[in-house]
Amino acid sequence: MEVLNTFMTWIFKNRLGQIENFKKNPIEVQQTIFKELIEAGKRTEFGKKFGFASIKKYQDFSDQVPVNDYEGLKPYIDKTMTGTQNVIWNTDIEWFAKSSGTTSSRSKYIPVTTESLEECHYKGGKDMLSLYVANYPDSKLFAGKSLTIGGTLEKNPLNPQGTARAGDISAVIMQNLPIWAQFVRTPSLETALMSEWEAKIEKMALETMDEDVTCIAGVPTWTIVLLQRILELKKANHILEVWPNLEIFFHGAVAFGPYRSLFKELIPSEKMRYMETYNASEGFFGLQDQKDSDELLLLLDYGIFYEFIPMEDWLSENPKVIPLWEVEVDTNYAMVISTNGGLWRYKIGDTVRFTSTSPYRFRISGRTKHFINAFGEEVIVENAEKAIQYAAEHTHATIANFTAAPVYFENSSAKGAHEWIIEFQKEPSDKAKFDALLDQHLREINSDYDAKRYKDLALVAPIIHHAPTGLFEQWMGKRGKLGGQHKVPRLSNSRDYLEEILGMMS
Repeated sequence: MEVLNTFMTWIFKNRLGQIENFKKNPIEVQQTIFKELIEAGKRTEFGKKFGFASIKKYQDFSDQVPVNDYEGLKPYIDKTMTGTQNVIWNTDIEWFAKSSGTTSSRSKYIPVTTESLEECHYKGGKDMLSLYVANYPDSKLFAGKSLTIGGTLEKNPLNPQGTARAGDISAVIMQNLPIWAQFVRTPSLETALMSEWEAKIEKMALETMDEDVTCIAGVPTWTIVLLQRILELKKANHILEVWPNLEIFFHGAVAFGPYRSLFKELIPSEKMRYMETYNASEGFFGLQDQKDSDELLLLLDYGIFYEFIPMEDWLSENPKVIPLWEVEVDTNYAMVISTNGGLWRYKIGDTVRFTSTSPYRFRISGRTKHFINAFGEEVIVENAEKAIQYAAEHTHATIANFTAAPVYFENSSAKGAHEWIIEFQKEPSDKAKFDALLDQHLREINSDYDAKRYKDLALVAPIIHHAPTGLFEQWMGKRGKLGGQHKVPRLSNSRDYLEEILGMMS
């Protein structure tokens, strides 16, 4: 394995020259990507509709092509899912990444092309390893196995008899990995893609606990659940008793801050390394490229053309949209992408704040909407409002106000949850029923929340406080936010608001 480690380290270091090129020549690289995308899209149904053939420069693109959310692109994506090709991209699309839903549907489906797999997602994985071995030349990463937790795959819901398939982006990536990558990872592909999460965690634990795992890659939520089960099976105090050569956790999807202390408890070593990635269903956008900084390097030669909307302009009828070369540091922007996956001027819902423009480095600053995504559940305000309305209707209640936030893992044996404070104008006829229905309907309308709630594996039932009348008004008054346009924040990834209100209740 030592020879393999040396060889693999050498291979991944070779990518560093290309990374340096886009760091030094970001605008030229982005303009090249732009031209390639327009050329690929001009004979598609979408490209013909919006005159791609006449687009010669960025301003033409900005003038002719509308900025879209998922609902705007959904008719094109649905048509592709039913089997029609050349709608949004010029090569056949056989995979769709399932993500959390929108206002109108439980799940959304992001097209995944051969180009986006090869030139974006896989390239991102290679660059992640390249930057890691460059920063840590003494790494023995490839001397052992990489543990990766995949999602699940399913039939294409709009054309179940067809060949196209859908699933979590991690599952789509894993299913299509080259043979060499399958060789260095654990558990088996069959186990990694199991759909029944309780059985999957159990089988993953049994398959991996006797391997020499040097690397873990995945979402913190499921990783914690798996590590906790392995410790139970091995009767170990911490994971280094099981995998003494573990050296790195590549993490993404949710903010890592709330999990850091728990991982230190599970993996008590100052030598353990953590590297953040920004990899979504829509593409691989950023990597932590410096040892001593949590800033992310924007990945520019991945078949993605970036635009940005200043958040101060977000609610305008015609918001200002700018290309990468016009962004400024310390300004909050909503990200807009056009990709080799067939997404055109697509608002992904994330906000970023640049810390540097030479090279382009940034931090993820939040979402364009209030949300809870502490465990990968991606609950948006529309989900919460639908669930609370459903529970109210079925218990003859009337809602005055509410807010919710996550309950983070506190130790290695704890589970996460959501905590709600709800004030009623009319109390529910059955409080316990109301609480159960809220949870039940949220599971029905948000597939990611449902997956985390499955058999209480990652999230247990929500904690719901029924607040006294007038509580939220008192709280808003205390903050000087009464009247006008001020509103109670419905959802937050931070517990700050919730703790303040709970303090008033007690």
